[in-house]
Amino acid sequence: MTSTFTAAAAGFGTGLSLIVAIGAQNAFVLRQGIRRDAVLAVVGICALSDAALIALGVGGVGAVVVTWPGALTAVGWIGGAFLLCYGVLAARRVFRPGGGALRAEGEAAGSRRRAVLTCLAMTWLNPHVYLDTVFLLGSVAADHGPLRWTFGIGAVLASLCWFTALGFGARVLGRFLARPAAWRVLDGMVAATMIVLGAVLIAGS
Repeated sequence: MTSTFTAAAAGFGTGLSLIVAIGAQNAFVLRQGIRRDAVLAVVGICALSDAALIALGVGGVGAVVVTWPGALTAVGWIGGAFLLCYGVLAARRVFRPGGGALRAEGEAAGSRRRAVLTCLAMTWLNPHVYLDTVFLLGSVAADHGPLRWTFGIGAVLASLCWFTALGFGARVLGRFLARPAAWRVLDGMVAATMIVLGAVLIAGS
């Protein structure tokens, strides 16, 4: 019989193994953290969104959605198109930098609003979030029977720890990325990641 601690630890480990994979959402959180731009809001949105999606998966919603193949195709096309668009914008900043060095001063309300809206779209329009968080975690949680919600709590904690570390820990890179050349390298990595993921998602839809 699986113990409560073992189920929670399994949830934490499984959740962390899925979340830490390099992806569009992680790249966005890292970029916001380095810029010190609406970090608390972005980290909160990612962690709370993951908690909601994990709850859906543990509750069995993933199994219901999988029975309609058209849903996965639609999510793949929408999410892939979104990732491609965001990747193109990041690539444009590489070849046409507008702001130069990284600035740490406070941002305007509009900038915070854009960060929040982008984070929401990056999270809820990303098919990998549903495939990993809802479908995969949900199916693994089901194997723990009565302790599936304990497993889910462990996965939620993993998400919270990861995004907090990624967002606030990125600040240590602030000095390095105060140089325009380093900033362009980061944007290049973000662009490549998003464009590849978007193309793969659309190709597989």
